Parts: sequence; C-alpha cells; structure tokens
Amino acid sequence: MSLTERLPLANVQVGDELPGRELKPDNVQLFLYNAALWNAHRIHFDHPYATEVEGYPGLVIAGPMLGDWLNQCVEEWLGDAGRLVGIEYSNRAASYIGETLRSGGKVVAIDGASGEVRIEVFIVNEADEVITPGVATAVMGA
Repeated sequence: MSLTERLPLANVQVGDELPGRELKPDNVQLFLYNAALWNAHRIHFDHPYATEVEGYPGLVIAGPMLGDWLNQCVEEWLGDAGRLVGIEYSNRAASYIGETLRSGGKVVAIDGASGEVRIEVFIVNEADEVITPGVATAVMGA
C-alpha cells in the first residue's frame, strides 16, 4: 500500500509500520554534518585519533545525526498529511562509519479527536540491535 493510500488519519492504524530507510554514511557526510553543527570532536573526523587515542573501532557517527534520521523517517511517512510536533530519542550505543544502519517506526497510539499519532521510532545496527530508540508525536488531518 502506498503512502497516499495509507494516509490521512482515517487510514492509519495502531501497529502500522513506517517505511524503513537504510543508512550508510561515509566520511564526507559525517565530516560535513559535524562541520555544520560546529562539532569539532575529533572522534567524528580524525580516524587515528578515534582509534588510537579514544579506542573506538572507527569514526563515530554523531548522535544528533541519528536523531535527524529519526525525524526524516517520520517526515517522509507523513508527507503532506501531517506534521511532526515532537520527538524524543536516546542514543544507547555507538555506531561507526562502515556500518549499515536502518531507521523505522511503528504507530503505537492514535487520538482521533486531536489527530495526534504517537510513533515508536528506532535506529538499528547490522546486528538488529536498537541503538537509538525514541518516540515521535505527529498531528494529522482527518
């Protein structure tokens, strides 16, 4: 079923899953993202420092980047049928350049009167472990 068939609110049900996205950032994307945030922590761009000094297995993907991917997951699902009004997430484990991650979500509650939809969102790693769980709130039209 396409997004236009599933939305608006009348067609959304608890248990509906958001289309997932496969995420595989490279060094350039990570560097530019952190530069835009003025995040100069060397674990995000200096491989020898990240591995030899900090002891990570590679360049660390920035936590806010994971949060932005959660936002994108919800926004792409909503399209023009609604708007994201809140999101909370927690980075529970580090992820590294070279890993393939996946974002997704599932509708867990709907308030028909207000049009509010609560969505559990997540980023999982290659081992299918949730490294960034969260909850998003969207408001949709009837």
